[in-house]
Amino acid sequence: MPTPVLMPQLGEAVAEGTVDRWLKRPGEAVKRFEPLLEVMTDKVNTEIPSPFTGVLKEIVAAEGDTVKVGSPIAIIEEHMEAEGPGNGIPAATPAPASAEPADIVHTAPAPVAAQSGSPLEQAGLFPSSPAVLPPAARHVSENAGPVPGPAFSPAVRRLAAEYGIDPRQIPGTGTGGRVTRDDVVAYANRLRATAVAAPNAVTGVAAFAPHVPQIPDNEQPVPPTALRRAIAARMVESTRSIPHAWMMVEADVTGLVRLRQGAKAEFARREGFDLTYFPFFVKAVVEGLREQPTINASWRDEGILYHRRINLGVAVAAEEGLVVPVLHAVDGMSVAGIARAVRSLSTRARAGDLGPADMRDGTFTVNNTGALGSIVSMPIINPPQSGIITLETILPRPAVVGEGIAIRQMVNLSFSFDHRVADGLTAGRFMQTVKRVMEGYAPGAPVY
Repeated sequence: MPTPVLMPQLGEAVAEGTVDRWLKRPGEAVKRFEPLLEVMTDKVNTEIPSPFTGVLKEIVAAEGDTVKVGSPIAIIEEHMEAEGPGNGIPAATPAPASAEPADIVHTAPAPVAAQSGSPLEQAGLFPSSPAVLPPAARHVSENAGPVPGPAFSPAVRRLAAEYGIDPRQIPGTGTGGRVTRDDVVAYANRLRATAVAAPNAVTGVAAFAPHVPQIPDNEQPVPPTALRRAIAARMVESTRSIPHAWMMVEADVTGLVRLRQGAKAEFARREGFDLTYFPFFVKAVVEGLREQPTINASWRDEGILYHRRINLGVAVAAEEGLVVPVLHAVDGMSVAGIARAVRSLSTRARAGDLGPADMRDGTFTVNNTGALGSIVSMPIINPPQSGIITLETILPRPAVVGEGIAIRQMVNLSFSFDHRVADGLTAGRFMQTVKRVMEGYAPGAPVY
């Protein structure tokens, strides 16, 4: 029986996902809970298991398509699961070695006789930018009216808009004639090839004499990964929709440096890894959120949502890009407990082993740019949260102590907050609490 596979919801505030890679092809047998595809959201990249046992009959959402939660992404010919051989699942019909399934067509960009003659241009590779096409080759007319939404995926519509092309003019090679991202790139390259070969020809609505920007031979545009696209979209959304305000305070953490120096050997012996300053900082942030609970909030159109829980997102820099897994119920942890939890999250994040549960329900974000040598930064808020604070590098600096000047271990604490949720008074009180706790650490303070 043909049964649709629906896009699952991979987070509390996640409304859509982008198909990153299909792990099965039409005609292949698939078992329940076997990985079927990889989906990228603005929070996590994860494998989606098959909800049924059967044969993958049709792929509805091509790689690169962005699909709403609950919308169909594939069709599986479902079969009852049985143990052992002869379980009723027909063997997949082997495809010829040189052919792909008929409904999955990968259209490479058409080769272009570029003016510069560089290998990159001859291969038809161009940046996803409106500057790629000459002005008259952009077929979006002011009188054309809006493009029908359901006919094209958001990814296709965005890419077509970047090229300045009306997606209704692009022949689709995807399932059921759907227009894919490859179709958009190929169509843009064909337009450019026509412009280069016949600069005075009439193409679409007007004749043009194109100016084709040249790409130097030693430069090559690299398409961003799905994670990088998700990060870009998330950051643009944050800066566009949230009125960021910023504050920085300076703290004397000489006592904290001495505390860590005296405790790190025993901690490493017991835990098997180094004790850093970050868990002490997280503990201080938790105390700040307890004293100023209005900072631990999210802006909603229906009103400000104040969170009773303190679940801290921890910014982790991986080679593929920044991810923010969530440290749940951190307000009940000791410094050592926070250190263990942060290490577990960061290790799994860098190994690509995070799941949807690791990314949910964050109420505030902490960051450690000091590990990279930063002394001042302006972090971007992670929507729908209303604040992010970062620990900068601890450095010895001259400071006034009583009536004299001494060399002290000093650190800057940088805080970005949503000015719709909090004002300078509340933000200042929060920062003063974090500063007070950071400056209150001293040798002998409990770690466990």
